[in-house]
Amino acid sequence: MSELLALLLRASLWLLVAMLLVALLRPLLLRLGGAVVTYRSWCLLPIVLLAVALPAPQLAEMVTVPALLMPGIGHGSSAASAGAQAGWSYAVLAVWAAGVMLTAARGWRAQQRFVRALGPLVKRQDGSWQASADPGLPALVGLWRPRIVVGPDFDLRFSPAEQDMVLQHERHHRRQGDHWANGGLLLLRCLFWFHPLMPWAARRFLQDQELACDARTLDPHPALRRLYATALLKAQLARPVAPMACHWRCQPLLKERIAMLKQSERKPLPRMTGKLLVVTLCAIVGTAAWASQSAAPPAAGSQQVQVRKMSAPAYPSAAFEQGQTGVVTVQVDVDAQGQVRDVRVVSATNPGIFEEATLAAARQWTFEPAMKDGRPVAAAVRVPVTFALDDDSGTRISVD
Repeated sequence: MSELLALLLRASLWLLVAMLLVALLRPLLLRLGGAVVTYRSWCLLPIVLLAVALPAPQLAEMVTVPALLMPGIGHGSSAASAGAQAGWSYAVLAVWAAGVMLTAARGWRAQQRFVRALGPLVKRQDGSWQASADPGLPALVGLWRPRIVVGPDFDLRFSPAEQDMVLQHERHHRRQGDHWANGGLLLLRCLFWFHPLMPWAARRFLQDQELACDARTLDPHPALRRLYATALLKAQLARPVAPMACHWRCQPLLKERIAMLKQSERKPLPRMTGKLLVVTLCAIVGTAAWASQSAAPPAAGSQQVQVRKMSAPAYPSAAFEQGQTGVVTVQVDVDAQGQVRDVRVVSATNPGIFEEATLAAARQWTFEPAMKDGRPVAAAVRVPVTFALDDDSGTRISVD
C-alpha cells in the first residue's frame, strides 16, 4: 500500500513539473508552430505518468557497513512501526479511492445528463445527427462511436457554407482522436482529483484543443477566416457541459479563438521547429521522470539491506609479499532470508589478485534482508573491499 502512495506522490510531483513546463513554453510554441504544436505539447503529461509507472532502473545499492547487527534485536519495535504505517497507508488510500469514485460519478452523471438532453437523434444526409433539443451543440459526442450532433435549428442558424465549416471542424476532432483525448483527461481528473493544478490544466487543454482544431480547419481555406468567425459568433454562447464531447462553442474561449483567426494571417515559423521542440521536451522530461525513481526515498515500512555478519577476506600471501594493494567491488544478491544467493565481481583495481579471496569471504556473509511494505524481499547490494598495507608492514582490509 505504501508503494502505491509513493507512486501517487511521485506521479503528482512530475505532473506538476509537466504542467508548469507546458504553461511556460506555451507562448514560445504558439510563436514557433501555432496552435497545433501547442496542443501537442500536452502529450508531455501522459508521457511523464507513463515514465513514472514504468519499472525503475535496477541499480544495485551501495552499502556502508556499520557495527555488526545482532539478530533478534529491535524487531519488535520495527514490527509495531510497520503496523502503524500500514494503517495510515490504508486510511490515505481509502480517502483517495473515495475521491476517485466521486469524481468519476460526477463526470458520468454530467455525460449522461447531456446525452439525455439531446432527445431523439435523426440521421442527416451530410453524415451528422440532428438532435431534438440543444443542450450545447454542435458537438462530437461519444467515445466508442463518436457522432457529430447538431441542434434542431442548425439549418436555420447557419448558411450552407458555414454549416460546411462547422462540420469540417467536428470531423477534424474525430479524425485526430480528440474524443479519446477527452476521455483520457477525465481519467486523469479522476486519478488526480486532489492535484491543485488539475482544474486549470483541464481548462487550458480543452481550449488548446479547440484552437488546434480551428487551425486545422482553416489551413486549407485561409480565405474563409471571416466566414469562420461569423459562424463562431452566430453560435449561442454556452459552457461545455459534457466531459467527453468536443463542443463547437465555448464562451470563455470565443475571444481567444477570434484573435487566433486574425493571427493566423501571419505565417508562423516552420512547424517542424516547434514539433522538434515538443519531441525533445517529452524525451528529456520523460527520461528524467523514469530515472528519478532510482533516487526516490524508500517508502514507509521499507529499509535497505543491512549487515548481520561480515568477515574480512584473507590477504593473499603473494600479494602481501609483493606489496600489492587494491579494491574489489562485489555485487551480492541477498534473498528474503538474508542469505547470499550469488556474488560476482563488479570491478577490481588490481585484476587477478584479490578477487578469489573476496568472493570466498562474501559467500559467508549474512544480512538483514531488505524490507518493502513491512515484508522481507530479495535485493542486491554492492560492497567495496579495500586491501591495503600499513606503514608497519601489516595488512589492513576494510569493507566499506
